[in-house]
Order: sequence, then structure tokens, then C-alpha cells
Amino acid sequence: MRIGVIGAGAVGGVLAALLDRAGHTVSVTARGAQLSAIQESGIALSGAWGSHVALVDASPELPEGLDLVLVATKAQDAAAAISSNASVVDGVPVLVIQNGLEAISTATRLLPHSPIAGGLALFAASYLSPGSVAVTAAQPLYLGGQASPFVALLSPLLPVSVLENFAGAQWTKLIVNQLNALPAITGLSVQETIAHRGLRRVLTASMREAVRVGLAAGVRFEALQGLTDASLRRFSRLPLWAAQALPLRFLRTFGDVPNPGSTLQSLRRGQRTEIDYLNGAVVATGEAPINAALVALVHSVEASATFLPPDDVVQQLSAKMRLGWS
Repeated sequence: MRIGVIGAGAVGGVLAALLDRAGHTVSVTARGAQLSAIQESGIALSGAWGSHVALVDASPELPEGLDLVLVATKAQDAAAAISSNASVVDGVPVLVIQNGLEAISTATRLLPHSPIAGGLALFAASYLSPGSVAVTAAQPLYLGGQASPFVALLSPLLPVSVLENFAGAQWTKLIVNQLNALPAITGLSVQETIAHRGLRRVLTASMREAVRVGLAAGVRFEALQGLTDASLRRFSRLPLWAAQALPLRFLRTFGDVPNPGSTLQSLRRGQRTEIDYLNGAVVATGEAPINAALVALVHSVEASATFLPPDDVVQQLSAKMRLGWS
């Protein structure tokens, strides 16, 4: 099949390489150094799903005549990227793999003639350098919406599951994505963040706040990565000292390879982050002062290009919001 991938970064690059290895004809969009590297040497895949060099077609926009299209940009870039390719994509089945809550609605608005599916990538993918990506944790890809053609396409290549409660899964992924903000603010890995006593308290408080906001909005959380609606409801009621068991459980699953999180990866590449679609999505849904403070701190690091000392971050949040560590 002829497959288009809009956004050949970490997730898009991994999927493009897997599709190429399976024998599909793959076209990707990229820009700058990433475009030059792919045009010259292809996409080098490494990590948990093996090694492969994918010699794919790469250009700023997709060609005509595609059978299926995957959108794997950051959330803040999705609308512009879809719009710039709409003339050749509208009418083609599209899968939008994106954090946050807006994947399906944005694509449906911009591509009114395309069947739209949403995707949540639970596997951890890292952009190592232009043209080079790695899978650091082999987890499933979850799909919702009009997903049938993409199940057939992708299930031979990686673990794929279809969820009826896709909106609930997006919210559960938002809770998991709470792991991104503090590494982006401090420059630490996810593992180092959780291991730091003060940062772990902030992380736990932000996760608990996000769950409470979702529940107040009527969300039924979908089961993902060992989290369930029932377990998250229990988590939301725990005192902070007991609730820290949840991030500590995540720490045990990450292994020894430092995981920077996608938001820190964006900062290291000098790109805008998708924090407004992660913690910012919680803020947009309900009262969430801890998440709002984290969003502001990430934007501060974006502007200054300077990470903040972990103890300063803990002190700022404790003093401003009176988190109450008990």
C-alpha cells in the first residue's frame, strides 16, 4: 500500500520505518535538518522493535495517490500540518496519533470527506538525531474512531488495540503524560524526576488534581498501562503521602534507559512543546492551579532556554499553591 506519514519525528519516524520494513511504499513529511537527513540516508530505526534503515520518500508535503495517511505531529502542529496537506489527503482514511483531547475533532473539521481514526501511542519513542529514532519501551498503540483500515495495516507490525471509550483513554493518557512537565522544567529524566522526593510530591499532586478535574467533568477513564477508572478514583481520594505509590510504580516499569519524555525532547530540539495540550488540557477543563503553574513554568523554560533547579521548582509550587504535602 501507499502510506503517507505527516510528521516524521519520534513516533512518526518509528511508524514510517516499521511500515517500510513491512514492504509498504512510504512517503513522509519533514522539514529542515530532519528532511535533509531522511532524503540523504533514510530513517534509521533502533531499539525494542529491532533495527532498520527505511529509505522512504521525504518532502515538505505529501504526494497524491495515497491509500492511507498517518498524522504524527505534535498536538500544537497538527492543524497546520493537516491543512497544508488537505488538498491531497481529504477523502483518504486518516489516523491522527496525538496527545491531548482534540485529535479526532481537529482532523474531522479540516478533512470533512475523510474517515478519521484517533491514536494514542503508549510505546516510548525517542528522536535521537536527524534521521534517527529509537523505541525505548515497547507498548501498544491504541485506536478509536473509524479505525478498521489502520488495524489491518498496523497490527502485523506492533501491538494494536481498539477502544470504544477512546475519549476515556485520552484522559487516562493525560494522566500518564503528567510525567512530561517536570522533566521539561528541570532537564531531568522521568526516572530522576520520580526518584527526587520533592518533585515526586509535585508530580503526585498534579496527577491527583488532573484525575479530580476529569471526574468532575464526567469522564470515565479507560484502562491503560495498569490504570483503570476504579483505581484512578481511589487515587484521587488518597492523601499525598499514600498517592505517591502511583508514580513510584511507573518508576519500576521504565527500566534503566533514561526516558526524557516528549516535552523535554522538544525543548532540546529548540521546538515549541505541546504542554498546552497536556497539562493545559486539564486547565482548560476545570480548576487546576497545580497544572496551571506547571504550564507556566514550561513556557518559562521555553522562553529562557534555562532549566530550573529541582529544589527551586518544589519551593515555588509549595509556596504559591500551598500544596499541603500530607
